[in-house]
Amino acid sequence: MHFPGRFAEQLVEEHLDRISLSFLVDDLTVHKGGSGANIAFGLGVLGRSPLLVGAVGADFAEYRKWLEAHGVDCSAVLVCEDVHTARFVCTTDDDMRQIGSFYSGAMARSGQITLESLSGRDVELVLVGATDPDAMVSMSGQCREAGMPFVADASQQVARMHGPEIRSLVRGARFLMTNDYEWELVQQKTGWTEAQVAEQVEIRITTLGEHGVHIVARDGGELVELKVGVVPETGRVDPTGVGDAFRAGFLAATTGGLPLERAAQLGCLVAVQVLETEGAQEWKWDRDTALERLRDAYGPDAAAEIGPLLPG
Repeated sequence: MHFPGRFAEQLVEEHLDRISLSFLVDDLTVHKGGSGANIAFGLGVLGRSPLLVGAVGADFAEYRKWLEAHGVDCSAVLVCEDVHTARFVCTTDDDMRQIGSFYSGAMARSGQITLESLSGRDVELVLVGATDPDAMVSMSGQCREAGMPFVADASQQVARMHGPEIRSLVRGARFLMTNDYEWELVQQKTGWTEAQVAEQVEIRITTLGEHGVHIVARDGGELVELKVGVVPETGRVDPTGVGDAFRAGFLAATTGGLPLERAAQLGCLVAVQVLETEGAQEWKWDRDTALERLRDAYGPDAAAEIGPLLPG
């Protein structure tokens, strides 16, 4: 939904303990979403082979067809016939700030899914993303036990998770992916310093909105920092799913053998396309346009190196 105003103008600081607001919105649309599905969709569009893992309700059939048509393997999805698939209901204001509510539904059953259920599949990397917090902690632990490389991506759930849970999720990850606000919460709740986090993960990727991406990686005994700017936007339509889109582009590039800088650049390209589109999975892929935007934003070398990975 869209609220034609600014949330900030409706808040009275002295009375936040009595807040009771209803926003008259001027638009309502229903879009496909969910962090895991958004990331898998992006990976599928970019020509990778994503396997979606999660719990859904009996209402998933139509969504399954959509995802499979865009290259997503849904064979590992757990269908729970007695509940609805999780839903995020969100209102965005003119400043692109958001207030939302999340119904977990079938997501609460995701703890029933184990890494053993994926045995026999060629899994290169597991992204442990936003779902039931207990399931997230369990899955990251299973990845460590199995020696399976994984991405720790607490995303929206970092607000709900406690310090011990976040520490357990993050420990031993190949990648820790957050936005800048989530990164602050990770440090605050875990009590870890930036240096201590660096001891727990191989690579930290922090998205900074319009300021790009900050990457910190271990190189032997040294920490190497890298900053990548954004692809200039043609307009801001809807920020929902932008972080998921970055993850899709970044992971498509790293699993395709590209270095971190190029991976972040592809991530920024996919992210801006979602920002310019209403809905997290309504963006359109055009290889020629993608190469042109990469060339304009990062130069001809970047486009030349990323180009061979991009599907037609």
